[in-house]
Amino acid sequence: MSNLSPTARVILGMLRLGAKTGYEIKSTVEQTTRFFWGASYGQIYPELRRLEAAGLVKGAAGAKIGRKRVAYSLTRAGEQALHEWLTSSRPLEFEYRDEGLLKLFFGGLLTPEEVLANLRAARREAEVDLAFFRSELEPRAQASAEEDGRYPYLALQYGIAFLEFMARWYRNQERALAAELAGSKRSSTERASGPSQAGRGAR
Repeated sequence: MSNLSPTARVILGMLRLGAKTGYEIKSTVEQTTRFFWGASYGQIYPELRRLEAAGLVKGAAGAKIGRKRVAYSLTRAGEQALHEWLTSSRPLEFEYRDEGLLKLFFGGLLTPEEVLANLRAARREAEVDLAFFRSELEPRAQASAEEDGRYPYLALQYGIAFLEFMARWYRNQERALAAELAGSKRSSTERASGPSQAGRGAR
């Protein structure tokens, strides 16, 4: 089954890795894939019902966990569908959203000072995320690498490298625009003070 929805792909994978309920799937996503492949409760629960209707997952009959949470597991067809998707050679989907970059795209609608403020905010956000990846996610990923395999850790390393690039890129643009604005202000000040200086010299 190669036409799995984006949410179905992450659900089947998380169930295969040991998650049982929609809550556990969401919790695992929040700690792992949400930075490159997210899923909300509003997507997970309807998709679980669709997957169950399609025979790819099954809810344990009468089994409830915690707050009436149904425990799910993959069926044989679900395992096959997951494997088919993981090994498929179709073009990979790519969707990336960066609000800071979108604001920069529309920077012509702002003053240079407003653009600079947005660049600073984007750089700080990237630095905060990078610090979180390094201090919170990386130690856990390293500790579980032997048990869960190295591939989640490799995906995390990609995320760290990407955030390093983002922080560096925004920092460079921020410095360049700040220097440009400082130069413009100096030129304006010199032009404004030039005639008066000349007048004083003549007297």
